[in-house]
Amino acid sequence: MERTLYEAEHRDLGESFGEFLRRHAQDRYEQWERDGIVPRDFFSAAGRDGFFAFEVDERYGGAGVRDFRFNAMLHEVGLSLGLSGVVGGITLHNDICLPYFTSYCNEEQRERWLPGIVSGRYLTAVAMTEPDAGSDLAGIATRAVRADGGWVVSGAKTFITNGINSDLVVVVVRTDPGDRHGGLSLLVVERGMDGFERGRNLDKVGLHSADTAEMFFHDVFVPEANLLGEQGMGFRYLTSNLPQERLSIAVSAVAMARTALAHTLEFVKSRRAFGQPIGSFQNSRFVLAEVASEVEIATHYVDRCILAHNEGKLSAVDAAMAKSWCTEMQGRVVDRCLQLHGGYGYMLEYPIARAFVDSRVSRIYAGTNEIMREIIGRSLGL
Repeated sequence: MERTLYEAEHRDLGESFGEFLRRHAQDRYEQWERDGIVPRDFFSAAGRDGFFAFEVDERYGGAGVRDFRFNAMLHEVGLSLGLSGVVGGITLHNDICLPYFTSYCNEEQRERWLPGIVSGRYLTAVAMTEPDAGSDLAGIATRAVRADGGWVVSGAKTFITNGINSDLVVVVVRTDPGDRHGGLSLLVVERGMDGFERGRNLDKVGLHSADTAEMFFHDVFVPEANLLGEQGMGFRYLTSNLPQERLSIAVSAVAMARTALAHTLEFVKSRRAFGQPIGSFQNSRFVLAEVASEVEIATHYVDRCILAHNEGKLSAVDAAMAKSWCTEMQGRVVDRCLQLHGGYGYMLEYPIARAFVDSRVSRIYAGTNEIMREIIGRSLGL
């Protein structure tokens, strides 16, 4: 089926981004995977070349374009090159963190932060998850107590993507301990604030170069000027931004599955067993026929979700369906493609092996797939 999502301007961006990644990332990526982090100079270059924060208004240095197809193109190009960790850092900055700044900043905050977010001078992160609070946002315990001119923040966060590299961290805090949902607020904690400490760069199963860290807040004073939006509105702000976050993950899931299929088709055509290409065996054909069908169907559903999101019509249920089904599909596809590689599929020098470990987290973050099914089930009146 013909794919009609992208127009010439999106494809042009994709070509530019691919060239940028081949020049700045492809030859360095193996080292970044070993180091567990992408260096800051890469993100500075990405900002300089215009790959950050497309929707930010031109007066703050952005392109002023609200079109998620540009964001999706970055996913597809980066993952086609096998650069999962790089894509994770960029899309966290563009897709997940940026809406908090564009939607809830006042004018003074926009002037203070947005130019740096566009240029790559400021990298961003969102600190929601805690050691004892994951998908249940209302269980967050990190507290912010009123002080003269601001707030004093105490608590800990974990599993924070961009946790080492980030300069501006949107921290979910409890400002009213007596209100489970209405007692949450968002404060921007900046690099260098007294009492703000990064823990270890966590050693993950996959996505090694996407730095993921613990954060500790030891009576950190955060000025009133760093409150995002209104006090007590944090839960509403978080849930309103979750559809885009879950759409972002669905886009990556389909892109990674498509890339796994492409690598596998190439492999089964060249690898021979019993005197013939392994792709010529009926089992290989049947497996890949199923894989290709799932990727094709998922592509068109997610494309429609992107267009709905551009129109402001992507519901929380639609996003939950996209996230849960596409990430489950991703897991099935990558696993079956690895199997067709045989022993080579278990070697990390082959792209399919890295895709296998990098894809597992997609069923966990941004709300586990069990939570997605709960959202979908409730929409059915159950």
